[in-house]
Amino acid sequence: MRGRPPHLRSTISGVMHLAAPGCVGDDAPEPPDGTQVARVLRVDRGLLTVLAAAGEQRVHPGGGLHDGSGVAVGDWVAVRGELAVRVLPRRTAFVRTAAGRGSAPQVVAANVDVVLVVDALGGAARLRRIERYLAVAWASGATPVVVLTKADLCPDVPAALALVAEDAVGVDVLAVSAVSGAGLAELRARVHPGCTAAMVGPSGVGKSSLVNALTGRPVAATAGIREDGRGRHTTTARELHQLPGGGLLIDTPGMRELALPGADGLDTTYADVADWAQDCRFRDCAHRTEPGCAVSAAIDRGELDPSRFTAWRKLQAEAHRQELRADARARAEEHARVRAFSRELRARPGRPRR
Repeated sequence: MRGRPPHLRSTISGVMHLAAPGCVGDDAPEPPDGTQVARVLRVDRGLLTVLAAAGEQRVHPGGGLHDGSGVAVGDWVAVRGELAVRVLPRRTAFVRTAAGRGSAPQVVAANVDVVLVVDALGGAARLRRIERYLAVAWASGATPVVVLTKADLCPDVPAALALVAEDAVGVDVLAVSAVSGAGLAELRARVHPGCTAAMVGPSGVGKSSLVNALTGRPVAATAGIREDGRGRHTTTARELHQLPGGGLLIDTPGMRELALPGADGLDTTYADVADWAQDCRFRDCAHRTEPGCAVSAAIDRGELDPSRFTAWRKLQAEAHRQELRADARARAEEHARVRAFSRELRARPGRPRR
C-alpha cells in the first residue's frame, strides 16, 4: 500500500479513534514502492511500535536498520509487512552525544517542530544547564521553548521567570504547574494540531507529571522527591503521545548529562555574546587582552554577563573537542571499510596471484 491518508484513526497511547494529523499526513515523506509509511511511536530492543494507515502495529527493524539503533521516536519509516525497511529523510532531529560514551551521536527525537526544554522552579535558577539544552535544541532545527515546572512551589514566579527569560535570548519562557494547572493552556497552544513537540530535561524536573497533565490521563509514571531533594527518574523509554487537541508529544527519559554533538546552535543560544564578538577589531580575537576586543569592553561596561561569556567559551571548547573525536571516528570507520573491501578482493576466487 502506497500513499498517505490525510488523517489517521488509531489507538495511539490509549486514545481511541482520534484523528491524528501530523502522524500520517501531508508532511510525511513518500515511501518506496511496495511499502507504506508509518510513524515510530516507541523503540524497544529489536522491536518498533509504529502508527500506519491501518493503525498501531509492532514491526521488526530490517537488517539495514542495525537492530533498531538507527531508528528514533518520531521517525517516518517505510514498512513492508512486519518489517521496517528504511528510515525516511528527517526534517529535524534532536541529537546528543552521551558523555563518556565515545563520539557517536544519538538521535533522541526526530521530525520535531518544538523542543520543550524543561526545568523546575525553586532554588537558584540553573541557567548554564538550560543554555546547554537550548544549544542542542537550536541545532536540531526545531524551535525551543523553555518550560519551568512546579510553579506552585515557587514563592516569586514573575521574578524567576524574568531571570530565565533574560538569559534565554530569543526563546519563549513559560511557567507551569501540573498541580494547579497554571500555564498549561498556554503550553497546550504551543503544541497545536499537526505539531510534534519533544520534551527534554534532566530527571526530577516534573516532565512525567507534565505529560500526564497535558494528555489528561496517566501515561507516564511519577515519583516523589528523594531525601536529598532530587527528583526520581521515572520515564525509562522515549514514547510519542497524542494530546487531546491533536498535537503530538514525545516524552524522553531524564538526561543526567547532555554532551554537545557540535557547535551548531551555540551562536544562536549566546546571540548576545556572538554579536559582541563580531565587533572585535581582529577576526581571530581570543577575547582576553587583545586591543579592540568588543566582548571584553562589553563586560567592563556591565553590558555582558561575564558568566555567560565563560559558559559560551566552555561550550565552544567542548564542541570543538567533540568535532575532533567525530572526525577521528569517521576516519577510523573509513579506514576499516577500505581494509574490509581489500580483504574481500583478495579472497575472491580466480584473483590473479603475483
